[in-house]
Amino acid sequence: MCQLLGMNCNVPTDICFSFTGFQARGGATDVHSDGWGIAFFEGKGTRVFLDPRPSCTSPVAELVRQYPIHSKSVIAHIRKATQGAVGLENTHPFMRELWGRYWIFAHNGNLLDFTPELDGGYIPVGLTDSERAFCWLLQELRERLGATTPAPAALFATIHELTLEIAQHGEFNFLLSNGDWLFAHASTRLAYIVRQAPFAQAHLKDQDVTVDFREMTAPQDRVAVIATLPLTDNETWTVMPAGTLWWFAEGEPVQMLETRPGADRKPG
Repeated sequence: MCQLLGMNCNVPTDICFSFTGFQARGGATDVHSDGWGIAFFEGKGTRVFLDPRPSCTSPVAELVRQYPIHSKSVIAHIRKATQGAVGLENTHPFMRELWGRYWIFAHNGNLLDFTPELDGGYIPVGLTDSERAFCWLLQELRERLGATTPAPAALFATIHELTLEIAQHGEFNFLLSNGDWLFAHASTRLAYIVRQAPFAQAHLKDQDVTVDFREMTAPQDRVAVIATLPLTDNETWTVMPAGTLWWFAEGEPVQMLETRPGADRKPG
């Protein structure tokens, strides 16, 4: 399968530290060597970097690792191909427009017999189940919620409904963002950490790299990092229970809904 990395913050922040560990998993410390990509939101714009080569040897990944792009929302992906050949058109994350904003999506899993009817507004370019799911998600959001951006609570409730439908077809871990909010579905495996004052040191699992966040943050800063597997070995990460959909905003979780039968809950 693949691995996911996301970041949501209350102030623009660079993801260089987390990406350094994540990059190594793309063919060096793990087997996800079928391409990689990362998307940064900057205001209403996005920077998207994609490469079908392994991230551990990609010059583009090295550029991103050393280039401190500051963003309030980031989604990255390293691929182990299941559906669709290795190629740029099948490399995550994917981007489309909805309600006058760019949306970014990346998926880890495998959806079987998922062939939804698409009305032509959103059509996959590649051959992955992931891009097909993304196109259907946006199509249904527009159909069910109308032509203008809905209230955040209504949006989250509708994403929850659509996630329930897609998840019937298989493993559907995903990250989805419009730059303001980041939605994360732990079909089987995701974890997150919120870094805020008092800050401390962190050490990567996949690289011998340590940073002291006290030297590079302000007291009001807050950063949520979401990953398939924890990226550091000296911090406490929260494992997101399998079958849960999360809404992050301003660097912290806002709400969680179960995608198996159950009531909605707010994380404590």
